[in-house]
Amino acid sequence: MLSLHEIIVRLTVAAALGAIIGLERVVRRRPAGVRTSLFVCLATALFTILSNELAHRFGDSSGTRIASNIVQGIGFLGAGVILQARGSITGLTTAATIFVVGAVGITIGEGMFGLGIFSTLLIIIVLVALRRVERAVIKRKRLFHYTLKTHDPADLLDRLLDLLAREHMQLEDLDVRDLSTGEHEVRLSIVTSLDGNRLLLRTLPHLGKNLRSSTHEPVD
Repeated sequence: MLSLHEIIVRLTVAAALGAIIGLERVVRRRPAGVRTSLFVCLATALFTILSNELAHRFGDSSGTRIASNIVQGIGFLGAGVILQARGSITGLTTAATIFVVGAVGITIGEGMFGLGIFSTLLIIIVLVALRRVERAVIKRKRLFHYTLKTHDPADLLDRLLDLLAREHMQLEDLDVRDLSTGEHEVRLSIVTSLDGNRLLLRTLPHLGKNLRSSTHEPVD
């Protein structure tokens, strides 16, 4: 059985580590900031302590059942921050962060402070340092959206695929909608760099008309 002092120490450390991880999400202006990560880490630590206390008190596997339910609950919470729009899924990194914050909370709840602190440092390194490496590798690629009209969507698609193959661009999503005017509205989502976007803005008007475009930074 843990003393009140030991429980307070574990909960305090769990809250601190959760807040540290959540601070990175705040800086990146992503969901699951300081308070969310703090509460996730604190709650999982508290449930872990309770599960151990119940196991000692009743001498059965109640603690194991509670611990397994923690993982399911964290997975459900992480799924809540994943958004899907126009064929692109965002928020996966934030969802994974919530999941690993829960693991840190369980670790601290078990009293494994060294492992919990090391895991927190590793999480920060992955979220901050590896982001720069990732951006250098992909050369700041983004997901760009384009909308244009055409009378012959099949011809447009053939010419577009040839262009994308030559320029090594990735077609993420394609949608064709019939219009009452007899034309077709084509919506494209293409992963490319800023230079690639400039090339497409010059080229796509030759494939169709009324070109519109938009973009957003990759959200994680």
